[in-house]
Amino acid sequence: MNVAAIVARILLGMVFLAAGLAGFAFYARGTAPPMPGLGGDFMAIYFKSGWIVFVNAIYVVVATMLLINRFVPLALTVLAGIIVNILIFHLTMNLVGIGPGLVVAVLWFLVAWPIRAHFAPLLTVKA
Repeated sequence: MNVAAIVARILLGMVFLAAGLAGFAFYARGTAPPMPGLGGDFMAIYFKSGWIVFVNAIYVVVATMLLINRFVPLALTVLAGIIVNILIFHLTMNLVGIGPGLVVAVLWFLVAWPIRAHFAPLLTVKA
């Protein structure tokens, strides 16, 4: 694995670990970060319902997997869905904040590309 992929894996893990822990902190304080418009309404429901606890737990677990370099293809598979949701949220509800989502998408591709052969079995037509 090349140095860029290792650095990207560590950065991606650190970003999602920080996001997961920050989400727990916001939830513990009982406040969501302020966001205008429809995105703010969406995030308020996200926090008030407690859904954020499950999402942040997933962030922390996959970040840990990336940081300790174990089950990386599984972590990337889970993160793919999360990153797509982040990008769709920002494209539809808060375009101004899309920058970090684009950064994690690029980091994801830098980590996934060297190990792309591990994802090939997922594209099997019949099991």
